[in-house]
Amino acid sequence: MSPISKAQQKAVHKYVKNNYDRVNLTVYKGYKDKIRLHAEKYGETINGFINRAIAETMEREGEPLPCHKDTE
Repeated sequence: MSPISKAQQKAVHKYVKNNYDRVNLTVYKGYKDKIRLHAEKYGETINGFINRAIAETMEREGEPLPCHKDTE
């Protein structure tokens, strides 16, 4: 795999900035590894698992999020 050029990095950063919100999540020591292992067990990334967990919980509680699923 060839290295990503500065222009590609800039374009990706701009796309992410314009299309996504960031949430800083803090968990107890050791939880991150447990979350990662659980997500991998089901073929997901940590981010994908957390997004799914939030969406499923909100839907169950009667307030579904609009679906914006890309490649996750």
